[in-house]
Amino acid sequence: MKSIRIGSGAGYAGDRLEPSLELIEKGNLDYISYECLAERTIAIGQQAKLKDPSKGYNGLLEYRMERALPLCWKHKVRLITNMGSANPQAAAAKCVEIAKKHGLTGMKIACVTGDDLLPVIDKYMDTEVWETGEPLSKLPGEIVSANAYMGVEGILKALEQGADVVITGRVADPAIFMAPAIHEFGWSLEDWDKLGKGTIMGHLLECGGQVTGGYFAEPGKKDVPGVGHLGFPIIEISEDGSFFVTKVPEAGGLVTVETCSEQICYEIHDPENYFTPDVVADCKNITFTETEKDKVMVTGVTGKPKTETFKCSIGYRDCFIGDGEISYGGPGCVARAKLALEIMKERLELVAPGQFDELKFDLIGCNSLYWNPDRPAGGEPSEVRVRVAGRAKTRAIADLVPNEVEALYTNGPAGGCGAVKRTRDIVSVASILVSRYDVKPEIQVFEV
Repeated sequence: MKSIRIGSGAGYAGDRLEPSLELIEKGNLDYISYECLAERTIAIGQQAKLKDPSKGYNGLLEYRMERALPLCWKHKVRLITNMGSANPQAAAAKCVEIAKKHGLTGMKIACVTGDDLLPVIDKYMDTEVWETGEPLSKLPGEIVSANAYMGVEGILKALEQGADVVITGRVADPAIFMAPAIHEFGWSLEDWDKLGKGTIMGHLLECGGQVTGGYFAEPGKKDVPGVGHLGFPIIEISEDGSFFVTKVPEAGGLVTVETCSEQICYEIHDPENYFTPDVVADCKNITFTETEKDKVMVTGVTGKPKTETFKCSIGYRDCFIGDGEISYGGPGCVARAKLALEIMKERLELVAPGQFDELKFDLIGCNSLYWNPDRPAGGEPSEVRVRVAGRAKTRAIADLVPNEVEALYTNGPAGGCGAVKRTRDIVSVASILVSRYDVKPEIQVFEV
């Protein structure tokens, strides 16, 4: 029975490069997929594109592709990624440029578009926003992006036209891993059980090193060997949809029933009904079986018919956040840090009374994680760091927070050092459902 091997090249926008190169060289792969797109990152990409039409793709695209494209060409590995973010066309053009530079003559590079619904977002102004329960029209801030989660359709069209590299914008995370299986095995797009298996296969791969022990590791409880050179996962899947998870033997980390079990729970709200654009996957009866060291067989996954709607992420200009930090050390450092916070509360009430939507005052190492004003048992620390953050509608008001933190240098309490400050323009994300019929995947293929 025919099978293929698919590797995970990345689990998020800023992930490491080296593990993916190791997979291409040593993993006997047919495909590698880089999952690099989150809800907020595509909204930020849209902002970058507005400022410069040649930008808007993942900021590490060039860094990754300079190394990955020549290796993929050499080892006959096809590459799929959502690093196109808000501008897949520009990302494809950049990859063509890189391929030409490395003499990869004959390489076909495709981009998939169609996820951008900003031109038609007005028709959804009465649609309920998940996070607020209010109509989209009441969203507090300018909408800068609207990207639907597409499925495998566009990627399949690109693979059918011989693309060696496929660059997408917003697609469902499992789609960039499942599309190769559908293409290679000729699965029907209405074979719900196979699509369910393919979706869960993609879900196990989409977070990179999480399933090989990275996020799993906890010293003394869940020890993982070689986390400093953690390897990324490989899945070998057969045409009947059966598959196992593994990694290259030389890489650090591990693949076990436990690592797979943790990953399968990640970001799935209902194991019986995991909604994606292509299928509703059902993994309530999933079983992991370790067949040998670092090799886990996955069974018990099924699927149900897809829905008539797609999730759409709306990016909007929400607010500005200003924050500053300063450290205090030595005897009495906690008392001085607490005084610093009292000073900050008084100062911000004096200079901007009632003008902050939210303020947060932290003692890092004392209460920043657990909101506990008193240090847990164990004595006073030798150092503590003050952090103050404020959210406001304007940059001028938000700037007051870091400026006042910096002013603690000379205005007390004693011994403040290492102050840092910043103000950020915050793009927030909201979610709605849109009709799948408004989403029309299109592809362009460029040959080097």
